Amino acid sequence: MLHLKIITPKKVVFEKDVNSVTVPAADGEITILPRHSNLFSLLKEGIIKVKSGGDEDYFSIGAGYVETDGKEVIILVSRAYGQDEIDEKLINEAINEAQKLLSQASDEKSRQAAISMMRRAIIDSKLLKKRKSIR
Repeated sequence: MLHLKIITPKKVVFEKDVNSVTVPAADGEITILPRHSNLFSLLKEGIIKVKSGGDEDYFSIGAGYVETDGKEVIILVSRAYGQDEIDEKLINEAINEAQKLLSQASDEKSRQAAISMMRRAIIDSKLLKKRKSIR
């Protein structure tokens, strides 16, 4: 078993003993199992898959870091939402708002903010689709 902690600047989002965790690393997806070699890696925005017993949990995350010693996995990210915290209506509103902001962007900073908002909404919608396919 691995002891997993998912931490954002605001709170510990998830803490539990798990069988494995799959993360979106900067160089590709990494699955961490018990007795994994020491690892410190950059994470990109994406979806984390956590397996515990027969259950699978998914989290939509912002960029951050993952560190493990094979016994404990610590994930530090800018944001993290569990599969049950995702709201389809809010995702659609965010996509529409991002499209509106992108079309009205007058400078590079505004354009990048709109693109970032769109990217987060797309990741959240992928998590929503995973949740629907599980149920």
